[in-house]
Amino acid sequence: MPVNRVVTATCLIAILHFGRGVLQPIVLALVLSLALAPLIRAIGTLGLARVHAIFAALALVFAAVAAAGTVLGAQMLALTAELPQYRAEIRAKLEEVRVLTEQPLARLPADLLGDEPLAGGHDGAATLPAGAVQPVPVEIRTRATTQDTLAKAVAVVSGPLGAAGLVLVLLIFILLDHENLRDRIIRLTGQREVSRTIRGLEDAAHGVSRFFFSQFVVNLVFGAVSGIALWLLGLPHAALWGALCAVLRFVPYIGALIAAAGIGLFAAAVDPGWALAVYAMVLFGVLEVLVANVVEPRVYGHSSGMSPLAVIVSALFWSALWGPVGLLLSTPLTLCLVVAGRYIKELEPVSILLAESPNASDAQRFYHRVLSGDAAAIIRDARAFLRKYTLARYCDQVLLPGLALASADLRGSQASQDVGAQQQRLRATIAMVADTLDAGAGTAARRTGRRSVSLLNETIGAHLRHAREERLGRWQGSLDVPERSIVLCASLEGVREEFLSELLVLALREAEIDARSVVLGKPDDDDPPDAERLVSSVIVAWPMDTAPDVWYEAVAQLRDVLPDVPLVTIQPRGMAEMAEKADPGALAQRVDLVLQSFEEALAFVAPVKSASQR
Repeated sequence: MPVNRVVTATCLIAILHFGRGVLQPIVLALVLSLALAPLIRAIGTLGLARVHAIFAALALVFAAVAAAGTVLGAQMLALTAELPQYRAEIRAKLEEVRVLTEQPLARLPADLLGDEPLAGGHDGAATLPAGAVQPVPVEIRTRATTQDTLAKAVAVVSGPLGAAGLVLVLLIFILLDHENLRDRIIRLTGQREVSRTIRGLEDAAHGVSRFFFSQFVVNLVFGAVSGIALWLLGLPHAALWGALCAVLRFVPYIGALIAAAGIGLFAAAVDPGWALAVYAMVLFGVLEVLVANVVEPRVYGHSSGMSPLAVIVSALFWSALWGPVGLLLSTPLTLCLVVAGRYIKELEPVSILLAESPNASDAQRFYHRVLSGDAAAIIRDARAFLRKYTLARYCDQVLLPGLALASADLRGSQASQDVGAQQQRLRATIAMVADTLDAGAGTAARRTGRRSVSLLNETIGAHLRHAREERLGRWQGSLDVPERSIVLCASLEGVREEFLSELLVLALREAEIDARSVVLGKPDDDDPPDAERLVSSVIVAWPMDTAPDVWYEAVAQLRDVLPDVPLVTIQPRGMAEMAEKADPGALAQRVDLVLQSFEEALAFVAPVKSASQR
């Protein structure tokens, strides 16, 4: 099988290389059709038919290109006429640079060899024997005929114009035959893959085309701003250089460097000193950094959807196959392959290798990093997640499902010799993450040194509970609170059950709910004074380390202590596979409700917060 894939990939690369004369116009037209799709849809919202919207969009593009071409052509002609004026300054600057670079190097032979002259004379030039005649180079020139001149002019003009005309014709037919082309692609994939094909085409038609159009707009605005800024600095032909900046930004990474180098060289040529060149390059650098790190993430995301390494590799690959056209199209082509890899199984490796983030969920990434002990990356991702969502959602969607995957992996590797080390690393990583999530466990735990001791002698849940008791007292807070304002999270004395209960306390406290925890069955855990009056509801973690009969008995005792308080249990979906199945009848006799997520628990106790605020 790997041999067949290598042969197939080699054949495809050969077809791309040797068929570039046919494929380049088609690909250019397809990419332009995706870039124009948002503009056509926007014009279509005005009530025009699709055909009219297509030609209206093309007319707008042609008018903009013609206007820009007229202005830039005039700038180019003026620059060509002025180049002889800059020749002397260019020579002076080159001589200055040569002297600055050669002076340190010229001292090296004398420093290394002492005062010994170099072989072949003082300057290294070859000497002729006495009486020899110095050869004189002879250059033979032929006078070009009128026919040769016309042929060269036609070749220069017809090549680019002919290619542009072919791309234009293909673009028009692709836009007009859009629906028919989609139906043909769906028919080719077969009836069983219709759903995946339609989703892939929709993703390309909206997501990819939106990125192309946004990139075009951003680069156009960048070129305009750069041109205006260079004009304010006093750089001649600023509009031409602004257009060059806009075009070169389509070339990933390298384009910006080329534009900066061109602007710096031209500024050095037109100014007697170096001030204009320095100011121009600094201004360009500031604009580039601002657009790349502030504007682009807000317009179309942090990047093109590809990893930075993938952008460089794709640029090298496509430029090697198709030259400058391939370099210009490298990002669009590779991005289309990445999107296709999400829906076409044969292209899935491309999407995994080149996408900005592989097709892995947040829980899977959490699981991978837990197994590797990368707590810093987990904490960084958690903080980014919590800037948008609640801690309850993070536990439901990331932490608990990720822990379930890690636990299943450890159970499957019980025969491995290093399973104990893996469990210890898993425990240490989760403890560090849990300490970070506990927003209130900052300074006190660090000052007392409680953290390092408890991690060695306690479970993670007990560590979190004791850290809270150190900060807030035996009852984890004041008992001088309104009636029915405390949510009690209870569990049996099990590693996973205590951890689940303490996580729930953290999630509820983040939502400004007075949640406190208790371990059932411990002799030193006496009930707080006036518990029945203060507690609004009790949430008991479903047993994962304890037999259900023991849990039923503990819940019955809790019901006797708090007969009028709603009693519910929580079985998070992410950890349901790790718990024994409950008997629905026995469960219904002992609890009032079964919750399946932290967010459901948050919604269940939300009236407690409203009542306490009143």
